[in-house]
Amino acid sequence: MFKAIVSAETLRTALDSVSVLVDECKVHLNEDGIEIRAVDPANVGMVDLSLSADAFESYEADGGLIGVDLSRLEDIAGMADSAQLVELELDEETRKLHIQIDGLEYTLALIDPDSIRQEPDIPDLDLAAEIVIEGADIDRSVTAADMVSDHIALGVDETDELFYVDAEGDTDDVHLELDQSDLIDLQVGPAHSLFSLDYLKDMNKAIDKDAEVTLELGEEFPVKLHFDIAEGNGQVTFMLAPRIQSD
Repeated sequence: MFKAIVSAETLRTALDSVSVLVDECKVHLNEDGIEIRAVDPANVGMVDLSLSADAFESYEADGGLIGVDLSRLEDIAGMADSAQLVELELDEETRKLHIQIDGLEYTLALIDPDSIRQEPDIPDLDLAAEIVIEGADIDRSVTAADMVSDHIALGVDETDELFYVDAEGDTDDVHLELDQSDLIDLQVGPAHSLFSLDYLKDMNKAIDKDAEVTLELGEEFPVKLHFDIAEGNGQVTFMLAPRIQSD
């Protein structure tokens, strides 16, 4: 059983956070909200999303699991204005999702969850440095790095107590430093890792410029990015594996 009413803006934000990495996903319809966890086909980028029942205008579920084609559901949600409400109801017999938006009715065929890639285990990493940064600064870093390279290095200078971004191209380089006064918070520790910029660009699309993003970093470890959505009633965690640098 699943019946819910949610604003189009909240639904789109949640879907966008997942669709930057995968085309289809399993959705856990828990009693207290929905959960989605997915990894991209190359096992490089991972997303973990939770949206509590409080993010919905109304929400009823009893713990089911459905498989969803994200692009089709996004297309439907995109028909609504941000403030409009989207009504969702699962037909358990036909295994289809009925969607209503201001008189428009859609019936979306669902995917067998067993046919979707297995959900990843989120590794429990002890990462030495933590940076709390505005989404706008992540966007600025990614945009600048993209001008010169397809890789981006993120790190922390423990001596000067600052977070830095490096990108080295064939001819041009980019270096950005943000100290305590530029950041929301900084806990220094040994951290420097190189990442594929394509993945970070995709993740950046899902991060609001006004968002407060927590980055957890280590030395040649994955980076974890967490931020809230739906006015604090949802959270997204991205994890991106590093490119191991050969000496």
